[in-house]
Amino acid sequence: MSAMIRKDVNEAWAHTGIIKAGDFCFLSYCVGNVGGTVEEQIHGAFDEMERRLALFGLTLEHVVQMDCLFRDIWNIPIMEKVIRERFHGNYPVRKSIQTEFAHTGGAAGLQFQADAVAYAGK
Repeated sequence: MSAMIRKDVNEAWAHTGIIKAGDFCFLSYCVGNVGGTVEEQIHGAFDEMERRLALFGLTLEHVVQMDCLFRDIWNIPIMEKVIRERFHGNYPVRKSIQTEFAHTGGAAGLQFQADAVAYAGK
């Protein structure tokens, strides 16, 4: 287990925000700006992803894979616009999933969440 480093640990949620294992970092439950527009929430999720990646000296450009969860899957074009703005042509592979979030606020609350894998090797 010495090759694994856990950061951004939340004891109340029994959750780790980012784990570095070997040359890869694993991130889950990146959300932000909950209650805002879908575009604001997507930016907020990527802001949170950037914050966690920075704990290991990484950026969004190190992200190689994302799972993007939507309350309404038809908002994918909004996410694609934000990805073009934020990832500078270094696009990760991704899949998009529609889900009912187990989160307070219902339809007016959480609209977007991203989970990711980033490459931290040389």
